[in-house]
Amino acid sequence: MSWKEVLKAKSASQKKLERARKTMKRKGLKGFNKPKRVQGKKHSHIVMAKEGNKTKLIPFGQAGVKTNQTAGQRRQFKLRHAKNIKRGKMSAAYWADKVKWNPRKTKEKKNKNWRKGS
Repeated sequence: MSWKEVLKAKSASQKKLERARKTMKRKGLKGFNKPKRVQGKKHSHIVMAKEGNKTKLIPFGQAGVKTNQTAGQRRQFKLRHAKNIKRGKMSAAYWADKVKWNPRKTKEKKNKNWRKGS
């Protein structure tokens, strides 16, 4: 690999990073891996996820749905999406689990029953 090819490859990754930063600015995001609530028809949040050199704009969370009402509801979500949550920061399920299904946000912590709508 010649030094010209190295410079060319480096500039390509820098261009992708610059494009990601422009998208973040346009969407109003504060930084990489920092979710933001949005008003949308399909999704309730967005995040610009970054893992290594890869960046990806990820919309997540169903808009207009009450989530995390009971402990049972939270448990069912985690069971249903466990495989996708394990994929890491580049998956919408990871961010939904971290932001929308956080145990601190559960309204009825002792209720183990599943509630319709999750």
